Amino acid sequence: MAPVAVVDDPLQFAAGPPPDAAPQPRALKPTFTRGDRTFRGICTAAAAVSLVIIVSTTVFLFAKAVPAVSSTGLKDFITTSEWAPAKDHFGVLGLLIGTVIIAAFALIVAVPLALGLALFINEYAPHRARRVLIGAVDLLAAMPSLIFGMWGLYAFQEPLVGVSKWLNQHLDALPFFRLSKDGASLTQSSFVVGMVVAIMIVPVITAVSRDVMAQCPRGLCEGAFALGGSRWGMIRDVIIPFGKGGIVGSVLLGFGRALGETIAVALIIVLSIKANPFVLEEGGGSIAGLIAVKFGEADNMEISGLIAAGFALFLLTLAVNLAARRIVARSRVAG
Repeated sequence: MAPVAVVDDPLQFAAGPPPDAAPQPRALKPTFTRGDRTFRGICTAAAAVSLVIIVSTTVFLFAKAVPAVSSTGLKDFITTSEWAPAKDHFGVLGLLIGTVIIAAFALIVAVPLALGLALFINEYAPHRARRVLIGAVDLLAAMPSLIFGMWGLYAFQEPLVGVSKWLNQHLDALPFFRLSKDGASLTQSSFVVGMVVAIMIVPVITAVSRDVMAQCPRGLCEGAFALGGSRWGMIRDVIIPFGKGGIVGSVLLGFGRALGETIAVALIIVLSIKANPFVLEEGGGSIAGLIAVKFGEADNMEISGLIAAGFALFLLTLAVNLAARRIVARSRVAG
């Protein structure tokens, strides 16, 4: 017969373990099925392919850019504005400045329009109008840039000439709205291209921002109303802080498209290698426009110079993205 355990204190088991005993965590082991392993393999392969594409693109651009940069010198390549393939000299400073000017004008106009349109679609538009607006925005975001370029050249440029005259007459205190001489041509300018590019990136910023803002929990919005807040107060204190990271991401997407826009710039602007400080006047340039215009007739050394210019644009875009990520990270920590 088995011995019977004698319990001195009948309440020992009811009271549980001693209070000073450390709890023992239970190890959780997920169970992987064949579907889980297959899905993990697909995701890992997709990530590896993406990383290989990014690295190989960077290595290709760097390798092809070396001959042109070596013949010019890195300092002269960055700090001069002379493009002379016959002398094996390539300088991209003026083109970098022109690219940033066009993208800056585009963002200044596009961001308020895009965010206002996104908020109107989500918060103010009637249900039927909302569906129509969402479809229109998605359609414009997918429209080829060639269409925008032809529209800007033949339909949008003339009204913008009138806007340029008004800016010169009333805001000439700002240096970039001045003219180098009376009677200067106001067509095919950096300002005109910037406005066309702004219209091109509005649908991109709007689509991404609207999707992010739509993910805001409605309970937070209703709580703001319950506390006596107005609709604008709810948008300012709830929706915009919630979607801040996505809004910055949408602006970066638009900025990337503005920096790399090619066909619209090549169709409209009169290419100038040197930076044109008078943005309302004819002439200007961007790296993407230079590549589109010069690539077809370039020899091997000039092709290397064009690839080097594209690599400089790639580094500029990368720097802007990294800076924006840091800003978003700091704002989240502060919030």
